[in-house]
Amino acid sequence: MNSIIDIRSDFAEYKKVFLEENSKHNLISRNDEQFLYEKHIYDSLSIKLFFDKYGSNFKTLLDIGCGGGFPCIPIAIEFPDMSITGLDSINKKISSVEHIKQELNLNNLNLVCERAENLHDVKFDIVVSRAVADLTKISIYAAPFMDKKSVFIAYKSIKANEEISSALPTLNKLGLKIFDTIKYTLPTEEMHERNLICIKRY
Repeated sequence: MNSIIDIRSDFAEYKKVFLEENSKHNLISRNDEQFLYEKHIYDSLSIKLFFDKYGSNFKTLLDIGCGGGFPCIPIAIEFPDMSITGLDSINKKISSVEHIKQELNLNNLNLVCERAENLHDVKFDIVVSRAVADLTKISIYAAPFMDKKSVFIAYKSIKANEEISSALPTLNKLGLKIFDTIKYTLPTEEMHERNLICIKRY
C-alpha cells in the first residue's frame, strides 16, 4: 500500500490564501483546517500514484463537484501544463475557488458553475471526483465526459469495495469497467486508508 507521495514544497502561499477564504465561506470545517495538508492537499495529489503507474501524458482534467477546490487546485499547482476544469453547481463555492485561483495566478484552471448533467459534448482525458457521491451516482455523472481514451478516477474511502459491488451493474450499463484500485494512506496519526478507483470504457 502506498503511503508516501513526493510533492513540491510551494504550497505555503496556497495554504495562506485558502485559510483566508475558508474563514469567510467555510469551505472545510474549522477542525479540518489544522489537517489541510494531510487530509486535503496530500489526498488531492494522490493522483500522482496513478501517473507514476500509468504515465502522465494527459492534457485535460475535469473535477466534478470541485467544492472548495479539492482536488482541482492542488493538481493545478502541481501540474501547470495540464488544463484543468473545476465544475460545481454551487455558485458560492465556485466564487471562492475563483478567488483562490486569481490570488495564485493559476492560468491553467477554468471554473464552471453548472450541474454536470447539463453539460454536453465535452470530453476530457481524465475525469476525477472526490467526496461528491457514491460510485454509482458519480459514474453516471462522469460517463458523458469520457471517450475511449479517457480515465475516470474516483477518490474513495476504506469502504471502496462496498461501493464497487453496488456500482457494478450501473458501470456495465454505462460501458465502463474498473481496471485498477490504487490504495494509499494519508499521513495522519491514525491509519487512514484511501483508494483511487480507476475506470475506463471498454
